[in-house]
Amino acid sequence: MNSEQPIIVGLDIGTTKIAVIAGRKNEYGKLEILGFGRANSNGVKHGQVLNIDETIKAIKTALARRGVSHITIPKDIQEMSALDQERSDANIRGHSADLFAAAYPQPPQKALEEAANIINTGSKVAILAGRGCLSCRDEVLQLAEKVAGPIIKPLLGKAVVPDNSPYTTGGIGLLGTAPSQDAMEDCDTLIIAGSGFPYMEFYPKPGKAKTIQIDIDPARIGLRHSVDVGLVGDCRSVLRLLLPLVDRKQKRSFLETAQDNMKKWNKLMEERGTRTDMPMKPQVVTWQLNKLLNDDAIVSSDSGTIATWTARYIEMRGTMQFSLSGSLATMANGLPYSIGAAVAYPGRQVVCVVGDGGFTMLMGEIATLVKYKLPVKVIVIKNNVLGEIKWEQMVMDGNPEFGVELQPIDFAGYAKNCGAAGFTIEEPGQAEAVLRAALAHPGPAVIEAVVDPNEPPMPGKISTKMAVHFAEALAKGERNRWDIIKTVLKDKVREVL
Repeated sequence: MNSEQPIIVGLDIGTTKIAVIAGRKNEYGKLEILGFGRANSNGVKHGQVLNIDETIKAIKTALARRGVSHITIPKDIQEMSALDQERSDANIRGHSADLFAAAYPQPPQKALEEAANIINTGSKVAILAGRGCLSCRDEVLQLAEKVAGPIIKPLLGKAVVPDNSPYTTGGIGLLGTAPSQDAMEDCDTLIIAGSGFPYMEFYPKPGKAKTIQIDIDPARIGLRHSVDVGLVGDCRSVLRLLLPLVDRKQKRSFLETAQDNMKKWNKLMEERGTRTDMPMKPQVVTWQLNKLLNDDAIVSSDSGTIATWTARYIEMRGTMQFSLSGSLATMANGLPYSIGAAVAYPGRQVVCVVGDGGFTMLMGEIATLVKYKLPVKVIVIKNNVLGEIKWEQMVMDGNPEFGVELQPIDFAGYAKNCGAAGFTIEEPGQAEAVLRAALAHPGPAVIEAVVDPNEPPMPGKISTKMAVHFAEALAKGERNRWDIIKTVLKDKVREVL
Protein backbone atom coordinates (compact mmCIF):
# COMPACT_ATOMS: atom_id res chain seq x y z
CA MET A 1 0.00 0.00 0.00
CA ASN A 2 1.08 3.56 -0.71
CA SER A 3 2.45 5.24 2.42
CA GLU A 4 0.33 8.29 1.59
CA GLN A 5 -2.89 6.30 1.64
CA PRO A 6 -5.24 7.58 4.35
CA ILE A 7 -6.48 5.44 7.20
CA ILE A 8 -10.17 5.56 8.05
CA VAL A 9 -9.80 6.36 11.71
CA GLY A 10 -13.37 7.08 12.67
CA LEU A 11 -16.98 7.43 11.69
CA ASP A 12 -18.67 9.84 14.06
CA ILE A 13 -22.13 8.74 15.16
CA GLY A 14 -24.92 11.25 14.76
CA THR A 15 -28.66 10.84 15.00
CA THR A 16 -29.26 11.05 11.26
CA LYS A 17 -25.91 12.05 9.84
CA ILE A 18 -22.60 10.32 9.33
CA ALA A 19 -19.34 12.16 9.91
CA VAL A 20 -16.34 10.57 8.26
CA ILE A 21 -12.81 11.27 9.50
CA ALA A 22 -9.83 10.14 7.45
CA GLY A 23 -6.21 10.40 8.43
CA ARG A 24 -2.71 8.99 8.13
CA LYS A 25 0.40 8.70 10.26
CA ASN A 26 3.17 11.17 9.53
CA GLU A 27 6.89 10.45 9.80
CA TYR A 28 6.75 11.01 13.56
CA GLY A 29 4.03 8.41 14.06
CA LYS A 30 1.44 11.12 14.79
CA LEU A 31 -1.98 11.17 13.17
CA GLU A 32 -2.68 13.79 10.51
CA ILE A 33 -6.34 14.44 9.75
CA LEU A 34 -6.70 14.53 5.96
CA GLY A 35 -10.39 15.17 5.60
CA PHE A 36 -13.70 15.54 7.33
CA GLY A 37 -16.96 15.14 5.47
CA ARG A 38 -20.59 14.48 6.12
CA ALA A 39 -22.98 12.15 4.41
CA ASN A 40 -26.67 11.49 4.68
CA SER A 41 -28.65 8.45 3.67
CA ASN A 42 -28.63 9.54 0.02
CA GLY A 43 -24.89 9.16 -0.43
CA VAL A 44 -21.41 9.78 0.86
CA LYS A 45 -19.51 12.89 -0.09
CA HIS A 46 -16.12 11.94 1.31
CA GLY A 47 -14.39 8.92 -0.16
CA GLN A 48 -17.46 6.67 -0.40
CA VAL A 49 -16.58 5.25 2.99
CA LEU A 50 -19.86 3.38 3.22
CA ASN A 51 -18.78 1.17 0.32
CA ILE A 52 -17.84 -2.27 1.66
CA ASP A 53 -14.57 -2.03 -0.27
CA GLU A 54 -13.55 0.88 1.94
CA THR A 55 -14.31 -1.20 5.01
CA ILE A 56 -12.09 -3.97 3.68
CA LYS A 57 -9.41 -1.38 2.94
CA ALA A 58 -9.61 -0.08 6.50
CA ILE A 59 -9.11 -3.62 7.82
CA LYS A 60 -6.19 -4.24 5.45
CA THR A 61 -4.63 -0.94 6.49
CA ALA A 62 -4.82 -1.90 10.15
CA LEU A 63 -3.14 -5.23 9.42
CA ALA A 64 -0.48 -3.75 7.14
CA ARG A 65 0.40 -0.84 9.43
CA ARG A 66 -0.02 -2.91 12.60
CA GLY A 67 -2.24 -0.14 13.93
CA VAL A 68 -5.89 0.77 14.35
CA SER A 69 -8.63 1.55 11.86
CA HIS A 70 -11.79 2.66 13.60
CA ILE A 71 -15.05 1.69 11.91
CA THR A 72 -18.33 2.64 13.56
CA ILE A 73 -21.80 1.73 12.30
CA PRO A 74 -23.95 4.83 12.87
CA LYS A 75 -27.70 4.92 13.37
CA ASP A 76 -28.74 5.94 9.87
CA ILE A 77 -27.05 2.89 8.31
CA GLN A 78 -29.95 0.86 9.73
CA GLU A 79 -32.41 2.87 7.61
CA MET A 80 -30.56 2.39 4.33
CA SER A 81 -31.67 -0.16 1.77
CA ALA A 82 -29.15 -2.62 0.36
CA LEU A 83 -30.31 -3.08 -3.21
CA ASP A 84 -28.04 -3.81 -6.14
CA GLN A 85 -29.69 -1.14 -8.27
CA GLU A 86 -28.19 1.51 -5.97
CA ARG A 87 -24.67 0.56 -7.06
CA SER A 88 -22.85 3.06 -9.24
CA ASP A 89 -21.42 2.00 -12.62
CA ALA A 90 -17.96 1.96 -11.05
CA ASN A 91 -19.01 -0.22 -8.15
CA ILE A 92 -18.99 -3.63 -9.81
CA ARG A 93 -19.84 -6.63 -7.66
CA GLY A 94 -16.75 -8.72 -6.87
CA HIS A 95 -14.24 -6.30 -8.36
CA SER A 96 -12.03 -6.28 -5.25
CA ALA A 97 -10.66 -9.12 -3.13
CA ASP A 98 -10.96 -9.67 0.59
CA LEU A 99 -7.49 -11.22 0.65
CA PHE A 100 -4.73 -9.74 2.82
CA ALA A 101 -1.19 -10.40 1.59
CA ALA A 102 1.42 -9.61 4.24
CA ALA A 103 4.72 -8.12 3.11
CA TYR A 104 7.81 -9.30 4.98
CA PRO A 105 11.01 -7.67 3.79
CA GLN A 106 14.21 -9.72 3.82
CA PRO A 107 17.56 -8.14 4.74
CA PRO A 108 20.39 -8.43 2.20
CA GLN A 109 22.88 -11.25 2.65
CA LYS A 110 25.71 -8.80 3.28
CA ALA A 111 23.88 -7.30 6.27
CA LEU A 112 23.19 -10.77 7.67
CA GLU A 113 26.87 -11.67 7.36
CA GLU A 114 27.94 -8.42 9.04
CA ALA A 115 25.55 -9.09 11.91
CA ALA A 116 26.77 -12.67 12.29
CA ASN A 117 30.39 -11.50 12.31
CA ILE A 118 29.68 -9.07 15.17
CA ILE A 119 27.86 -11.77 17.14
CA ASN A 120 30.60 -14.32 16.55
CA THR A 121 33.27 -11.84 17.63
CA GLY A 122 31.49 -10.81 20.83
CA SER A 123 32.21 -12.65 24.08
CA LYS A 124 29.24 -11.41 26.14
CA VAL A 125 26.10 -11.43 23.98
CA ALA A 126 22.72 -10.38 25.38
CA ILE A 127 19.37 -10.69 23.59
CA LEU A 128 16.57 -8.13 24.11
CA ALA A 129 13.50 -9.97 22.77
CA GLY A 130 10.31 -7.94 22.53
CA ARG A 131 6.78 -8.38 21.25
CA GLY A 132 8.01 -8.96 17.71
CA CYS A 133 9.44 -12.30 18.87
CA LEU A 134 6.19 -13.73 20.24
CA SER A 135 5.84 -15.99 17.21
CA CYS A 136 9.44 -17.25 17.19
CA ARG A 137 10.10 -18.77 20.61
CA ASP A 138 12.10 -21.67 19.13
CA GLU A 139 14.34 -19.40 17.09
CA VAL A 140 15.04 -17.09 20.05
CA LEU A 141 15.95 -20.07 22.24
CA GLN A 142 18.22 -21.46 19.52
CA LEU A 143 19.96 -18.09 19.28
CA ALA A 144 20.46 -17.95 23.07
CA GLU A 145 21.91 -21.46 23.05
CA LYS A 146 24.34 -20.61 20.26
CA VAL A 147 25.58 -17.31 21.63
CA ALA A 148 25.49 -18.44 25.29
CA GLY A 149 23.63 -15.25 26.16
CA PRO A 150 20.62 -14.40 28.35
CA ILE A 151 17.26 -13.45 26.89
CA ILE A 152 16.06 -10.19 28.42
CA LYS A 153 12.34 -9.53 28.02
CA PRO A 154 10.67 -6.12 27.81
CA LEU A 155 7.21 -6.43 29.30
CA LEU A 156 5.34 -6.79 25.99
CA GLY A 157 7.72 -9.65 25.22
CA LYS A 158 7.06 -11.42 28.53
CA ALA A 159 5.58 -14.47 26.77
CA VAL A 160 8.39 -14.86 24.20
CA VAL A 161 10.00 -17.62 26.29
CA PRO A 162 8.84 -19.28 29.52
CA ASP A 163 10.06 -17.58 32.68
CA ASN A 164 11.51 -20.86 33.95
CA SER A 165 13.77 -21.18 30.91
CA PRO A 166 17.46 -21.32 31.87
CA TYR A 167 18.10 -18.84 29.06
CA THR A 168 16.11 -15.87 30.39
CA THR A 169 16.75 -13.32 33.11
CA GLY A 170 13.19 -12.02 32.90
CA GLY A 171 12.17 -8.40 32.56
CA ILE A 172 14.10 -5.15 32.19
CA GLY A 173 13.57 -1.61 33.44
CA LEU A 174 11.93 -0.39 36.64
CA LEU A 175 9.69 -3.48 36.56
CA GLY A 176 12.51 -5.82 35.68
CA THR A 177 15.10 -7.94 37.42
CA ALA A 178 18.56 -7.16 38.72
CA PRO A 179 20.12 -10.00 36.63
CA SER A 180 18.69 -8.45 33.45
CA GLN A 181 20.19 -5.09 34.32
CA ASP A 182 23.52 -6.72 35.16
CA ALA A 183 23.55 -8.44 31.78
CA MET A 184 22.74 -5.19 29.98
CA GLU A 185 25.54 -3.36 31.77
CA ASP A 186 28.14 -6.11 31.23
CA CYS A 187 27.43 -7.23 27.65
CA ASP A 188 29.75 -6.32 24.78
CA THR A 189 27.21 -7.33 22.12
CA LEU A 190 23.45 -6.68 22.12
CA ILE A 191 20.82 -8.15 19.81
CA ILE A 192 17.57 -6.16 19.88
CA ALA A 193 14.83 -8.28 18.29
CA GLY A 194 11.30 -6.98 17.80
CA SER A 195 11.46 -4.45 20.62
CA GLY A 196 10.87 -0.74 20.94
CA PHE A 197 11.73 -0.73 24.65
CA PRO A 198 11.74 3.03 25.27
CA TYR A 199 13.74 3.49 28.49
CA MET A 200 17.17 4.38 27.19
CA GLU A 201 18.81 4.54 30.61
CA PHE A 202 18.54 0.74 30.83
CA TYR A 203 20.47 0.08 27.61
CA PRO A 204 24.27 -0.33 27.56
CA LYS A 205 26.12 2.97 27.67
CA PRO A 206 26.70 4.36 24.15
CA GLY A 207 29.78 2.81 22.58
CA LYS A 208 30.04 -0.02 25.09
CA ALA A 209 28.28 -2.77 23.13
CA LYS A 210 28.10 -3.58 19.44
CA THR A 211 24.42 -3.74 18.56
CA ILE A 212 22.32 -5.57 15.97
CA GLN A 213 18.65 -4.66 15.69
CA ILE A 214 15.92 -6.72 14.00
CA ASP A 215 12.65 -4.94 13.31
CA ILE A 216 9.91 -5.13 10.72
CA ASP A 217 9.73 -1.32 10.63
CA PRO A 218 12.87 0.34 9.21
CA ALA A 219 11.95 3.59 10.95
CA ARG A 220 12.57 1.93 14.31
CA ILE A 221 16.12 0.83 13.56
CA GLY A 222 18.41 2.84 15.84
CA LEU A 223 15.51 4.72 17.42
CA ARG A 224 16.27 3.81 21.05
CA HIS A 225 19.91 2.78 20.92
CA SER A 226 22.90 3.15 18.62
CA VAL A 227 22.97 0.27 16.10
CA ASP A 228 25.86 -1.17 14.09
CA VAL A 229 23.76 -3.39 11.81
CA GLY A 230 20.03 -3.14 11.15
CA LEU A 231 18.10 -6.13 9.81
CA VAL A 232 14.65 -5.21 8.50
CA GLY A 233 12.08 -7.99 8.48
CA ASP A 234 9.88 -10.01 10.78
CA CYS A 235 11.92 -11.58 13.56
CA ARG A 236 11.08 -15.17 12.73
CA SER A 237 12.21 -14.94 9.11
CA VAL A 238 15.32 -12.92 9.93
CA LEU A 239 16.41 -15.24 12.74
CA ARG A 240 16.00 -18.26 10.47
CA LEU A 241 18.35 -16.62 7.99
CA LEU A 242 20.78 -15.48 10.69
CA LEU A 243 21.05 -18.64 12.80
CA PRO A 244 23.04 -20.74 10.28
CA LEU A 245 25.67 -17.97 10.20
CA VAL A 246 26.10 -17.82 13.98
CA ASP A 247 28.75 -20.00 15.64
CA ARG A 248 28.07 -21.82 18.89
CA LYS A 249 30.23 -20.26 21.59
CA GLN A 250 32.42 -22.56 23.64
CA LYS A 251 32.98 -20.06 26.41
CA ARG A 252 29.67 -19.81 28.29
CA SER A 253 30.57 -17.98 31.47
CA PHE A 254 28.43 -14.91 30.65
CA LEU A 255 25.27 -17.04 30.50
CA GLU A 256 26.30 -19.07 33.53
CA THR A 257 26.77 -15.91 35.59
CA ALA A 258 23.31 -14.71 34.56
CA GLN A 259 21.84 -18.09 35.53
CA ASP A 260 23.48 -17.95 38.97
CA ASN A 261 22.15 -14.42 39.45
CA MET A 262 18.64 -15.57 38.52
CA LYS A 263 18.70 -18.30 41.14
CA LYS A 264 19.40 -15.68 43.79
CA TRP A 265 16.77 -13.34 42.34
CA ASN A 266 14.10 -16.06 42.28
CA LYS A 267 14.86 -16.90 45.90
CA LEU A 268 14.42 -13.23 46.81
CA MET A 269 11.08 -13.11 44.95
CA GLU A 270 9.91 -16.15 46.87
CA GLU A 271 10.91 -14.51 50.16
CA ARG A 272 8.92 -11.41 49.31
CA GLY A 273 5.98 -13.30 47.81
CA THR A 274 5.45 -15.48 50.87
CA ARG A 275 5.50 -12.76 53.51
CA THR A 276 2.92 -13.16 56.24
CA ASP A 277 3.16 -9.77 57.96
CA MET A 278 0.30 -7.30 58.01
CA PRO A 279 -0.90 -5.24 56.24
CA MET A 280 -0.79 -7.82 53.43
CA LYS A 281 1.82 -7.09 50.78
CA PRO A 282 0.58 -6.83 47.17
CA GLN A 283 3.14 -9.32 45.86
CA VAL A 284 1.62 -12.02 48.10
CA VAL A 285 -1.51 -11.92 45.92
CA THR A 286 0.27 -12.29 42.58
CA TRP A 287 2.66 -14.91 44.02
CA GLN A 288 -0.30 -17.08 45.04
CA LEU A 289 -2.20 -16.35 41.82
CA ASN A 290 0.75 -17.49 39.74
CA LYS A 291 0.61 -20.99 41.21
CA LEU A 292 -3.06 -21.38 40.28
CA LEU A 293 -3.02 -20.18 36.66
CA ASN A 294 -3.51 -22.60 33.77
CA ASP A 295 -0.65 -23.15 31.36
CA ASP A 296 -2.72 -21.49 28.60
CA ALA A 297 -4.06 -18.60 30.70
CA ILE A 298 -4.32 -15.12 29.22
CA VAL A 299 -3.23 -12.45 31.68
CA SER A 300 -3.49 -8.69 31.35
CA SER A 301 -2.41 -5.96 33.71
CA ASP A 302 -3.06 -2.29 34.27
CA SER A 303 -0.36 0.36 34.30
CA GLY A 304 1.02 1.49 37.64
CA THR A 305 2.56 -0.31 40.60
CA ILE A 306 0.34 -3.26 39.75
CA ALA A 307 2.45 -3.81 36.63
CA THR A 308 5.46 -4.44 38.90
CA TRP A 309 3.69 -7.11 40.96
CA THR A 310 2.38 -8.78 37.81
CA ALA A 311 5.63 -8.58 35.86
CA ARG A 312 7.73 -10.10 38.61
CA TYR A 313 5.43 -12.69 40.13
CA ILE A 314 3.33 -14.01 37.22
CA GLU A 315 5.50 -16.53 35.35
CA MET A 316 4.88 -17.33 31.70
CA ARG A 317 4.71 -21.03 30.90
CA GLY A 318 3.19 -23.22 28.21
CA THR A 319 1.10 -21.16 25.80
CA MET A 320 0.24 -18.39 28.25
CA GLN A 321 -0.26 -14.91 26.81
CA PHE A 322 0.32 -11.58 28.49
CA SER A 323 -0.29 -7.95 27.67
CA LEU A 324 -0.62 -4.48 29.10
CA SER A 325 -0.43 -0.94 27.73
CA GLY A 326 3.19 -0.77 26.57
CA SER A 327 4.62 2.58 25.54
CA LEU A 328 1.43 4.49 26.39
CA ALA A 329 1.16 3.28 30.01
CA THR A 330 -2.60 3.76 29.85
CA MET A 331 -4.62 3.41 33.04
CA ALA A 332 -7.63 1.05 33.10
CA ASN A 333 -6.57 -0.99 30.07
CA GLY A 334 -6.51 -4.35 31.88
CA LEU A 335 -10.26 -5.04 32.00
CA PRO A 336 -10.99 -4.10 28.35
CA TYR A 337 -8.02 -6.22 27.24
CA SER A 338 -9.49 -9.16 29.16
CA ILE A 339 -12.93 -8.68 27.63
CA GLY A 340 -11.36 -8.87 24.18
CA ALA A 341 -9.36 -11.95 25.15
CA ALA A 342 -12.43 -13.74 26.53
CA VAL A 343 -14.34 -13.10 23.30
CA ALA A 344 -11.42 -14.08 21.06
CA TYR A 345 -10.43 -17.20 23.03
CA PRO A 346 -13.56 -18.79 24.52
CA GLY A 347 -12.75 -21.61 26.89
CA ARG A 348 -9.38 -20.26 28.01
CA GLN A 349 -8.74 -18.89 31.48
CA VAL A 350 -8.66 -15.07 31.33
CA VAL A 351 -7.40 -13.06 34.31
CA CYS A 352 -6.69 -9.37 34.69
CA VAL A 353 -4.71 -7.90 37.56
CA VAL A 354 -5.64 -4.26 38.10
CA GLY A 355 -5.23 -1.49 40.64
CA ASP A 356 -8.14 0.18 42.40
CA GLY A 357 -7.37 3.48 40.67
CA GLY A 358 -7.57 2.04 37.16
CA PHE A 359 -10.46 -0.29 37.91
CA THR A 360 -12.57 2.58 39.27
CA MET A 361 -12.32 4.29 35.88
CA LEU A 362 -14.03 1.43 34.00
CA MET A 363 -15.75 -0.66 36.65
CA GLY A 364 -19.00 -0.44 34.70
CA GLU A 365 -17.55 -3.10 32.40
CA ILE A 366 -18.29 -5.72 35.06
CA ALA A 367 -21.88 -5.43 33.81
CA THR A 368 -20.54 -6.23 30.32
CA LEU A 369 -18.94 -9.41 31.64
CA VAL A 370 -22.22 -10.44 33.26
CA LYS A 371 -24.36 -9.58 30.23
CA TYR A 372 -22.26 -11.59 27.80
CA LYS A 373 -21.36 -14.36 30.27
CA LEU A 374 -17.62 -13.80 29.97
CA PRO A 375 -15.86 -15.69 32.81
CA VAL A 376 -13.10 -13.13 33.33
CA LYS A 377 -11.51 -13.05 36.77
CA VAL A 378 -10.62 -9.51 37.90
CA ILE A 379 -8.01 -9.21 40.67
CA VAL A 380 -8.25 -5.72 42.19
CA ILE A 381 -5.21 -4.74 44.24
CA LYS A 382 -6.79 -2.26 46.65
CA ASN A 383 -4.57 0.17 48.54
CA ASN A 384 -6.81 3.26 48.24
CA VAL A 385 -4.08 5.27 46.56
CA LEU A 386 -2.72 6.04 43.09
CA GLY A 387 0.43 4.09 43.90
CA GLU A 388 2.52 4.81 40.82
CA ILE A 389 1.99 8.55 41.16
CA LYS A 390 2.79 8.37 44.87
CA TRP A 391 6.14 6.65 44.34
CA GLU A 392 7.03 8.79 41.32
CA GLN A 393 6.45 11.91 43.41
CA MET A 394 8.84 10.57 46.02
CA VAL A 395 11.51 8.72 44.03
CA MET A 396 11.57 10.72 40.79
CA ASP A 397 10.81 14.20 42.13
CA GLY A 398 11.92 14.06 45.76
CA ASN A 399 8.55 15.31 47.02
CA PRO A 400 6.11 13.90 49.58
CA GLU A 401 2.96 12.29 48.18
CA PHE A 402 0.17 14.72 47.32
CA GLY A 403 -3.36 14.31 45.98
CA VAL A 404 -3.16 10.56 45.42
CA GLU A 405 -5.75 9.27 47.89
CA LEU A 406 -8.71 7.35 46.47
CA GLN A 407 -12.24 7.07 47.82
CA PRO A 408 -12.53 3.53 49.27
CA ILE A 409 -15.04 1.31 47.46
CA ASP A 410 -16.40 -2.13 48.31
CA PHE A 411 -15.45 -3.73 45.00
CA ALA A 412 -16.63 -7.22 45.97
CA GLY A 413 -20.03 -5.82 46.96
CA TYR A 414 -20.20 -3.85 43.72
CA ALA A 415 -19.48 -7.00 41.70
CA LYS A 416 -22.31 -8.85 43.43
CA ASN A 417 -24.72 -6.00 42.70
CA CYS A 418 -23.79 -6.31 39.01
CA GLY A 419 -24.53 -10.03 39.05
CA ALA A 420 -20.92 -11.25 39.21
CA ALA A 421 -19.25 -13.09 42.07
CA GLY A 422 -17.36 -11.04 44.64
CA PHE A 423 -14.50 -12.17 46.86
CA THR A 424 -12.28 -10.38 49.39
CA ILE A 425 -8.74 -11.13 50.61
CA GLU A 426 -7.49 -9.23 53.64
CA GLU A 427 -4.82 -11.50 55.10
CA PRO A 428 -1.96 -13.46 53.48
CA GLY A 429 -3.30 -16.75 54.86
CA GLN A 430 -6.55 -16.26 52.91
CA ALA A 431 -4.98 -15.60 49.53
CA GLU A 432 -4.58 -19.09 48.10
CA ALA A 433 -7.98 -20.44 49.16
CA VAL A 434 -9.91 -17.36 48.04
CA LEU A 435 -8.12 -17.17 44.69
CA ARG A 436 -8.69 -20.89 44.10
CA ALA A 437 -12.41 -20.52 44.79
CA ALA A 438 -12.67 -17.45 42.55
CA LEU A 439 -10.85 -19.09 39.63
CA ALA A 440 -13.14 -22.11 39.94
CA HIS A 441 -16.27 -19.95 39.74
CA PRO A 442 -17.93 -20.56 36.34
CA GLY A 443 -18.77 -16.92 35.63
CA PRO A 444 -17.16 -13.48 35.99
CA ALA A 445 -15.71 -12.65 39.39
CA VAL A 446 -14.03 -9.75 41.15
CA ILE A 447 -11.42 -10.52 43.81
CA GLU A 448 -10.69 -7.53 46.03
CA ALA A 449 -7.28 -7.80 47.72
CA VAL A 450 -6.69 -5.23 50.46
CA VAL A 451 -2.95 -4.50 50.60
CA ASP A 452 -0.33 -2.29 52.23
CA PRO A 453 -0.20 1.15 50.52
CA ASN A 454 3.34 1.67 51.82
CA GLU A 455 4.94 -1.31 50.08
CA PRO A 456 7.23 0.28 47.45
CA PRO A 457 7.65 -1.30 44.00
CA MET A 458 11.44 -1.50 44.36
CA PRO A 459 13.35 -1.51 41.04
CA GLY A 460 15.76 -4.35 40.37
CA LYS A 461 18.67 -1.98 40.93
CA ILE A 462 18.37 1.35 42.75
CA SER A 463 20.30 4.28 41.31
CA THR A 464 21.97 6.90 43.47
CA LYS A 465 19.61 9.54 42.09
CA MET A 466 16.58 7.49 43.12
CA ALA A 467 17.95 6.97 46.62
CA VAL A 468 18.68 10.69 47.06
CA HIS A 469 15.20 11.73 45.90
CA PHE A 470 13.63 9.10 48.15
CA ALA A 471 15.53 10.47 51.16
CA GLU A 472 14.59 14.06 50.24
CA ALA A 473 10.89 13.14 50.10
CA LEU A 474 11.04 11.57 53.55
CA ALA A 475 12.92 14.57 54.95
CA LYS A 476 10.35 17.02 53.55
CA GLY A 477 7.63 15.49 55.69
CA GLU A 478 6.18 12.44 53.92
CA ARG A 479 3.38 11.60 56.34
CA ASN A 480 3.84 7.82 56.08
CA ARG A 481 7.63 8.02 56.25
CA TRP A 482 8.07 5.74 59.27
CA ASP A 483 5.87 3.00 57.85
CA ILE A 484 7.68 3.31 54.53
CA ILE A 485 11.11 3.22 56.18
CA LYS A 486 10.18 0.09 58.13
CA THR A 487 8.90 -1.62 54.97
CA VAL A 488 11.98 -0.69 52.91
CA LEU A 489 14.34 -1.81 55.67
CA LYS A 490 12.57 -5.18 55.90
CA ASP A 491 12.87 -5.61 52.12
CA LYS A 492 16.58 -4.73 52.11
CA VAL A 493 17.32 -7.03 55.08
CA ARG A 494 15.72 -9.91 53.16
CA GLU A 495 18.02 -9.20 50.22
CA VAL A 496 21.20 -9.63 52.25
CA LEU A 497 20.15 -12.55 54.46
